[in-house]
Amino acid sequence: MNLTPRQLDVLVAVRNYRHLHGMAPTMQELADQLGTSKVTIFEHIEALERKGVIRRNPHMSRSLEVIAKYLPDEDRPTKLPLLGAIAAGAPILAVENREELDLEQIFKSRHGVYVLRIKGDSMVEDHLCDGDFVVIERRETARNGETVVALIDDAEATLKKFYKEGGKVKLQPANSEMKPRVLDAQRVRVQGVVIGVMRACRK
Repeated sequence: MNLTPRQLDVLVAVRNYRHLHGMAPTMQELADQLGTSKVTIFEHIEALERKGVIRRNPHMSRSLEVIAKYLPDEDRPTKLPLLGAIAAGAPILAVENREELDLEQIFKSRHGVYVLRIKGDSMVEDHLCDGDFVVIERRETARNGETVVALIDDAEATLKKFYKEGGKVKLQPANSEMKPRVLDAQRVRVQGVVIGVMRACRK
């Protein structure tokens, strides 16, 4: 398929947004991301529709969908964004990177999926070790006992078992040498739930 460089940028931007957020972007969000106007984005989307590489429902918002076979191999939509490191010890600031892991046949979710690398040893008794990769389903709620990415005070991200008890949230490490952290529920936001793990190579 003969796409212009800018059309390919739009195609990849739609793919990336869907994986990161579990939904398609709006035209304005694409325009903001690519540093152009909403009118220009409409023109690119219409051209991509004519070429049969993207489809949308004009009567629905966030309906953009890439037809996977037309993406170049390195931009297949089944690659998951590797956003950075997540603390499994003391909470740290989450840092976003631009790497990717291709997990085409393994993990799928309508909510969106991403990957984090564990730092620390607070979850070792659940076999989540320093250097391992955890696959996270993007969710804002969790059941008691699930391992979650918890954002504390909108500043610190940590990987812990989640328990909600009344107006409190307990973030429980899986390490008998560490104590749980109990916080007011409004201080904690769930950003995702662990649905898989990939082991780092051990020397």
